[in-house]
Amino acid sequence: MAAGPNSKSGKMKRRAWLAGAGLGLTGIAATAAYRQSPMFWEQYAKELGQPVLPAPAKPAPHLWPETGIHAAWLGHATVLLKIEGFTVITDPVFSTRVGLNLGPFTLGLKRIVESALPLDQIPRVDAILLSHAHMDHFDIPTLRAMERKDLEIVTARGTSDLLRTERYARVQEVGWEETVRVGPLTIRGLEVKHWGARMRTDTWRGYNGFLIESGRRRVLYAGDTAMTTAFQGLGGAELALMPIGAYDPWIRNHCSPEQAWQMAEHARAGLVVPVHHATFNLSREPVSEPIERLLDAAGTQRDRVALQHIGAEISLA
Repeated sequence: MAAGPNSKSGKMKRRAWLAGAGLGLTGIAATAAYRQSPMFWEQYAKELGQPVLPAPAKPAPHLWPETGIHAAWLGHATVLLKIEGFTVITDPVFSTRVGLNLGPFTLGLKRIVESALPLDQIPRVDAILLSHAHMDHFDIPTLRAMERKDLEIVTARGTSDLLRTERYARVQEVGWEETVRVGPLTIRGLEVKHWGARMRTDTWRGYNGFLIESGRRRVLYAGDTAMTTAFQGLGGAELALMPIGAYDPWIRNHCSPEQAWQMAEHARAGLVVPVHHATFNLSREPVSEPIERLLDAAGTQRDRVALQHIGAEISLA
């Protein structure tokens, strides 16, 4: 007698078919992606057998008090911030790979270093700040794992369709020079020099930097940007989260470490937190080069460069 669709053998055949279909789709996507970017696939193959290293330090955000500004760099552009008792995380990425998600498969780049904290050890977050839709900043598996009915999201224009918005308390899109309120914070979108398309053709998607304010406390998150004068006249920030990696050969879209320092000076930043380096191999420069060049650019003021390694944390009264 033939096995029915709900029998054990029928279910096994269906699972085998789905697995085969998944592998087939993966192969099609891989072939198409290789034709578009062979350099990416060379990097993908190189990373297959490489272990993900542990983070050099582990922060303790559960010990942060309810006053002041506190920050921990978890890796790449993911920074955990607590500003006057309100907790924000920037561009959270906790996946081992970032890229195109095809069911259980992710076609993308592999982490060099683990997140300084796994997602289940992150304290309760009040808001997520998303600068743009690129997969190393807007990680769908991470965002789905973080879904919570009392969690708010602030994201760039034309990106909320990527989220299951009904599973959050509120999702607000922000364009350049637009301002929203999230809890006690005022968050303003800033124009940066980058691009927002996730899949080449969706060029309508926005991309932002952000100025985060709570009374007299101010934090600049630059997102991804090439050299720009957009941060001039901001009036100062206690912390400036500045991208310093992926400039070789992508200098038209990602600033060099020297340019990041210059833009932080434009913003009259007290301390500079370098991000967007040492986590994924996105470009050709050696992994350690961005932070070395930033410290050289800072010269005698290198004590203003905070959170120099993944897992580092800082508190400002």
